[in-house]
Amino acid sequence: MSTDGVPMNAEALITAALDDRELTYHRVPGTDGELPALVVELPGERRLKTNTILSIGGHSVRVEAFVCRRPDENHEGVYRFLLRRNRRLYGVAYTLDNVGDIYLVGLIALESVTADEIDRILGQVLEAVDADFNTLLELGFANSIRKEWAWRVERGESLKNLRAFSHLIEDQDVTTESS
Repeated sequence: MSTDGVPMNAEALITAALDDRELTYHRVPGTDGELPALVVELPGERRLKTNTILSIGGHSVRVEAFVCRRPDENHEGVYRFLLRRNRRLYGVAYTLDNVGDIYLVGLIALESVTADEIDRILGQVLEAVDADFNTLLELGFANSIRKEWAWRVERGESLKNLRAFSHLIEDQDVTTESS
């Protein structure tokens, strides 16, 4: 054990794995009884960056990644999607915090921590967040996306980062035209 209660071999193994994969990370000291952690920046495509916290304790490594804030609408549809998606995830699961924000969380037993396992877990976090991000936005924020689209069109602003949601606008146009 190191002076702050973190097993040195687990932290050294994890940082070596992160270095080998050329991932950006930094160490955050624990405060108020919390474990010190490594915050790893996972680069994505749909969600450009996912910060993932690896908290190394005496018996396990806790994995936690913020996915998106509490949905504005269609809570049942969002939660149904998350529960179904949990069935196919390795080592992590979707959960909600006390205000309803969506996270991926998991635990790895210290004796199971290897470079390959860290790679597998971080790969699962990245795959899940990147694959599910737009779906979660569509399910939980469709009206906000439509409002943002209209606001940008009205002001001549770029729609580049909203193009993935153009079908929401087209669906609305069809609904409006048939009314």
